[in-house]
Amino acid sequence: MISVSVIIPAFNVQDFIKKAILSTLQLDEVSEVLIIDDGSTDNTYKVALELQKGDKRIKIFHHPGKLNRGRSASRNLGIIKSSSEYIAFLDADDFYLANRFKKDNVLLQDASIDGTYNSVGYTLYRDIKPSDEQHLKIATLKNPVSPEELFENIISSKLGYLHLNGLTLKRSVFKSIGLFNTDLVVAEDSDLIFKLALKQRLVASSIYDVVAERGIHTENVFTKSDMYKQYNPKLFESLVSWALKNNLKKNKIDTLLNWQWFYKFEQEKTIGAYSLYWLTFIFKNPRLMLSVLAIKYFPIVRLRKSLFSRLYN
Repeated sequence: MISVSVIIPAFNVQDFIKKAILSTLQLDEVSEVLIIDDGSTDNTYKVALELQKGDKRIKIFHHPGKLNRGRSASRNLGIIKSSSEYIAFLDADDFYLANRFKKDNVLLQDASIDGTYNSVGYTLYRDIKPSDEQHLKIATLKNPVSPEELFENIISSKLGYLHLNGLTLKRSVFKSIGLFNTDLVVAEDSDLIFKLALKQRLVASSIYDVVAERGIHTENVFTKSDMYKQYNPKLFESLVSWALKNNLKKNKIDTLLNWQWFYKFEQEKTIGAYSLYWLTFIFKNPRLMLSVLAIKYFPIVRLRKSLFSRLYN
């Protein structure tokens, strides 16, 4: 049986965290539950502390000064403090199901596998709005794919997408890809998942049966579309820089740059502003200077190509 550290970042989730914690304690594979109280001002810490009295697997941590540092810094603290061979994540307003690690137990006996991904569903705590529909999908791939094909399928959501709650990872992967990106207020989970798909061997586990549930309520971060519009380009800027430093193949970097500009163009700036942005980005990533990609993704080239396509198709 695998031994798993479950990391739960928690900020003002007094109404949900008890259910989240109890859902982890029901699982024999869970050797410890690390609650990172991210500067909560409600009764989150009190609820966790009361549960800790009944199960010493619960470990509670704070940032220095009990400050609010965000989800990335909180998960990073959990990774650093964890001790099990495997690491899993759970948002404090979500919960695991009884079959969470059932298939992982078998698959992860293969030493060549760095981690698994599982299907994640959702539970409603509020009425649904029309704008919610694109977000209310079961997070999984429609079919399993080889680790070598995973990135191409999730970057475009061709077969679906993955959720952090469904990942079970060897702790060694964080030495390979790094920790969560603390510069990203949102999309930090996508940053980690794409890096995993690009560099590690992740395989499908329970993708046809849900193993965890997301809680859908009034404070979900996915409802903050303006914030994603701001940070999606930053996500891919970071990924491109990381890919260059890790000497990933040109075609992977090409794909990342394509998505970087897809989201950057949504900001509807002038050609001059885009050009300055690109020159600054190249200066920060000098390996691009010697690549044809520097020309291919220059804004004038990209915008002319887009205009030509619209005129003649």
